[in-house]
Amino acid sequence: MRNPIHPAVLHPPAGGVPAALRQQYASAGHEQLDARGHGLPADLQLPGLSTLIQESWRRSAELHANPDNPEAPLAMDREELEEYRRQHPLAAIMPVIHKLLVLPSHDSGMLVAVGDEVGRLLWVEGDAVMQRRAEGMMFVPGADWSEATVGTSAPGTALALGRGIQISGAEHYKRSVHPWSCTAVPFHDPDSGALLGVVDITGTESAVAPHTLSLVEATVAAAQAHLRVERLQAAAALQSAPARRRSPAPKIADTPSAASLYRNSLQLLGRDQALLSIDGHTVALSGRHSEILALLSTHPEGLNAEELCALLYPGGGSTITLRAEMVRLRKVLQQLNPAAVPDSRPYRLPLDLVPDSGQVLNCLQRGAHRIALEIYRGAVLPRSEAPGIAELRNRVSSLLREAVLTDGSAESLLRYAELPEARDDVEVRLAALRLLPPRSPRRAAVVADLERLDAELSA
Repeated sequence: MRNPIHPAVLHPPAGGVPAALRQQYASAGHEQLDARGHGLPADLQLPGLSTLIQESWRRSAELHANPDNPEAPLAMDREELEEYRRQHPLAAIMPVIHKLLVLPSHDSGMLVAVGDEVGRLLWVEGDAVMQRRAEGMMFVPGADWSEATVGTSAPGTALALGRGIQISGAEHYKRSVHPWSCTAVPFHDPDSGALLGVVDITGTESAVAPHTLSLVEATVAAAQAHLRVERLQAAAALQSAPARRRSPAPKIADTPSAASLYRNSLQLLGRDQALLSIDGHTVALSGRHSEILALLSTHPEGLNAEELCALLYPGGGSTITLRAEMVRLRKVLQQLNPAAVPDSRPYRLPLDLVPDSGQVLNCLQRGAHRIALEIYRGAVLPRSEAPGIAELRNRVSSLLREAVLTDGSAESLLRYAELPEARDDVEVRLAALRLLPPRSPRRAAVVADLERLDAELSA
């Protein structure tokens, strides 16, 4: 007898179908699956299951994934896995993943997995008890968790769809995975857009809480930024390295490590001279050119000469002086890529240029202050006196401080306190002191800092 469709499925509430009902209908759907994983006709209706899950189940059945096989197959042995991980591009992002996802997972009963572009798990870290439990279904490094092998799961289905996804309990195709829930987001190369792998959080029902998807998406964005910065630094080091034995130093565009540089980025945080990267070419800009590109990148609609002068020169400036600066800037950009030369009337960048300050603001808008703090390397062009830069600098800095004070953990507050702009911030240190456990060894350093500030203010 077919299960009746619950009114909440036909007319879901604003928050979506309740989790309990999702589980009920997923379980009912499994009753209609053939034990060999072949029995899911295209016209079979599975009431209550989302279209996304139904389509994934059909793909799983067509690929002969077996829902009753309790374990995922091991695709690589330990020796092969170690060598493969060492050479994989995602190895470079693991410090970010560890700091932003793995360390917090130890207290939340979660697992964090990173897999390659075909669904093979490369790293599985997190809560030790959960790791031992997950071994029973072979959710371990080296195992194949692609949709073709295990059917519907967050890592495999995220890779199949090319976007973030959450899979809850019985929505998994494999029955042994029904006690688990997971959220996964694909990881794309920040330059070419090529799919490199997937980042996953697996655990109990809290692993598919609404905020979890935003957290993983923000972590992936931070990891992409980290990968881009590493490549930029490597390229800049190669560019400045002296020639050896009269042999000319290799051009940045010809070096393998720079072949996949993020195409259009602007590093402004904690720097007096911005680092610009366009299509694999990297250059350090002069102070004035740094200011101009920072302003144009934050005004994609463009600025006329008078507007740009007002944002660029304290007390106003001459449009003639601005035009001379624009001529020099155009020559710099012409050498990097002719397509990057700014338009005039109004002055506007013809391509998207991603400033790292914009990434911080995007993370703060998502509520991901921990990720924003990871990206933040200091104030925007700290010595610039341009009015538009000062406004941007103050906005980024004040929004970050407000977010950390409002929602930050003791760890986030202490990390923020290490920034030069927070050296004398009493409020941040008092907030950290309130959150630190009474016997934490870190309290002594915070108290010493507060006593120093009190003595300086009293002098």
